Amino acid sequence: MASIKNLKQDLNNAIGEIIEGSMLQQIVGDEKNNKKADELVDESIAFFDEMISEINKKTENRKKHLKGVNQKIDNKLEEFVDRLNKL
Repeated sequence: MASIKNLKQDLNNAIGEIIEGSMLQQIVGDEKNNKKADELVDESIAFFDEMISEINKKTENRKKHLKGVNQKIDNKLEEFVDRLNKL
């Protein structure tokens, strides 16, 4: 497992890419897709905040907890990328 610092950086970079892609879609897309892109940005930011809280959470079995958080991040990022590609 990577360090907590690297996990946070990877999460930040991935969410940043989702937001950047959504902003580009708003520039070139139509009005209908702009609303969907806005929703994706809002959900991405909320997810980022939630995951940072989960990463910082103190638990007894830190390694197991972080593996679960990492899996949750991977699954949600796949969902975000799929939604972005559909715009």
